[in-house]
Amino acid sequence: MDRAEKRESVDELSQVFKTSGVVVVAHYSGLTVSEMTDLRRRASGAGAALKVAKNRLAKIALEGTEVAHLGALLKGPTVLAYSADPVAATKVVSDFAKGNDKLVILGGALGATALNPAAVKQLASLPSLDELRAKIVGLVQAPATKLAQLSTAPAAKLARVVGAYANRDAA
Repeated sequence: MDRAEKRESVDELSQVFKTSGVVVVAHYSGLTVSEMTDLRRRASGAGAALKVAKNRLAKIALEGTEVAHLGALLKGPTVLAYSADPVAATKVVSDFAKGNDKLVILGGALGATALNPAAVKQLASLPSLDELRAKIVGLVQAPATKLAQLSTAPAAKLARVVGAYANRDAA
């Protein structure tokens, strides 16, 4: 890498650290290329991204950001998983780590809050932003459906009563 490429990489990483909702740091030593490709595919499908960067450049990019405490985790072969959604990156990395013991979660950051590996896994167990939106829509929609059922119920009861009187008079 020449200086211009390094400067561009630092600028890109700095932008990632400033704009991401969550950043997860993990060791990936021992993962094959196909396993890393699978992890990248899962991440992009969930709305997250993965980046393998030189630790020295990542530490430079961390300077002046609210997630500067991540610099202590950048030792050895590390991969950075990040997303705007606070749950997407943590869920992808945690699910992959369950099935593959070569990916070891070191920690992360949720905004300015430092996360240890247990906190990353706990955050991954929460429903995603899309799931929460779907639940809210369901909760908002349910009363409207019940209201519609209640408004049609008296008319149906009245029709049954009139029908019963008609049948009784005919008999």
